[in-house]
Amino acid sequence: MHVKTDVFCSASVTLPDKAGRQINIGGWSGDSTFGIRLYWPDGSPGVPGVNDWQENVNELKLQRGRWYPTAMVMTNGSVSLLLGHNVSITDQKQILVIGGQTGSNGPPQPNLEILPRPSGAGVVYADWLERTDPYNLYPFLAVLPSGGIFVGYYNEARILDPVTFNTIKTLPNMPGAVNNPGAGRTYPLEGTAMLLPQYAPFTAPLGILICGGSTIGAAIALDNCVSSQPEAGNNAWTLERMPSQRVMPCMTALPDGTYMILNGAKQGAAGFGLATGPNLNAVLYDPSKPVNQRMSIMANTTIARLYHSEAILMQDGRVLVSGSDPQDGKNPQEYRVEVFVPPYLLSGRPRPSFTITNKNWGYGASVSITVRLNGGGATRVSMLGAESSTHGNTMGQRTLFPAVSCAGTTCTITTPPNKNVCPPGWYQLFLLDGPTPSTSTWIRIGGDPAGLGNWPPGPTFSKPGL
Repeated sequence: MHVKTDVFCSASVTLPDKAGRQINIGGWSGDSTFGIRLYWPDGSPGVPGVNDWQENVNELKLQRGRWYPTAMVMTNGSVSLLLGHNVSITDQKQILVIGGQTGSNGPPQPNLEILPRPSGAGVVYADWLERTDPYNLYPFLAVLPSGGIFVGYYNEARILDPVTFNTIKTLPNMPGAVNNPGAGRTYPLEGTAMLLPQYAPFTAPLGILICGGSTIGAAIALDNCVSSQPEAGNNAWTLERMPSQRVMPCMTALPDGTYMILNGAKQGAAGFGLATGPNLNAVLYDPSKPVNQRMSIMANTTIARLYHSEAILMQDGRVLVSGSDPQDGKNPQEYRVEVFVPPYLLSGRPRPSFTITNKNWGYGASVSITVRLNGGGATRVSMLGAESSTHGNTMGQRTLFPAVSCAGTTCTITTPPNKNVCPPGWYQLFLLDGPTPSTSTWIRIGGDPAGLGNWPPGPTFSKPGL
């Protein structure tokens, strides 16, 4: 595959259009920092794809050059931006791009912009990004069930209005190290974040989990995770100790509602040659257990996974672990790929399976699947959002457990109620027979209300339509 400009340290999300196109935003320097690249996956099992990345900076580009930005698909019905004058648009859904630097080690971009760009709209200044520069890169973003936007950066967090991007609520600062409350959680003091599972009937507040990080100056890696429910009345952060210190960790949501924490270092910060002591251990985090009893030590690897390492869930429920480019003179650039097998695949139980006809869902609807169960326990289904992971930031991650009832070989799923609980887009659907997951099938929910399938204009870009 080929790109025209440098995608190093960019942002990516999966669009909700019917092709599930990937959009990649920003990059290393020059024109690449303004880059907007689209890829239409066209392969199938056993059949290689032929499509390539499409990019033309003369037809489509960001308003500001961005390196280390974050992107998120929004769900708002309309947006008004106060940018010297009011600009109203009626798109049901846009892509929010936030923060970053103006190219490699350049000045900050303490602002937000949206794609597709509304006519006459500029960027939205965020004083809180300027104030916390340079410790806020790759900020954590998520749509909340109220419709607000959670953003976590450095050791701070707030909720933004999805129309004006004004702050609705400022959360307490995240606790850091015991001896250094100023420790941070985003690049270069890099931790990792996940949304905790949402369960039907989806009335409980959504939880945020952030693990690892480091301190300014001495760069002492953190040995804890913090969690909060941003929309709850009590927004205090709950601190839980990890078995060891970890900076530059990766975290992967699993289909049973647990999380794998792995990769990273025991000392230092994110960047080339800035960390020591590879953390070879994997940890399982189970939010269904009591606080301070949620972490279990798993197996060790023999491969150092430091800067630019990744871990991502595969459709068969295993975790693909790859990468590492520390440039520290001790640990090599890694081309080896590993697979971590979670405990639910080690019991010897046969996997459940299912078939599904309707893969294009609406909200609050009933969808039937035909199942093969093996009597392994309670029957559940989970939905895991399409994601793009880099630098501890898993853009698009979300875990939902919709209601399901079964009779014989037919199970009926009640889909999530609205776009704030479950933003429109692509999700992996798993069937669980007790603890054991099936392989997943990709489904789409909520359609493409903004018509992104007809975007962007210009002859360079193929468009799947609506």
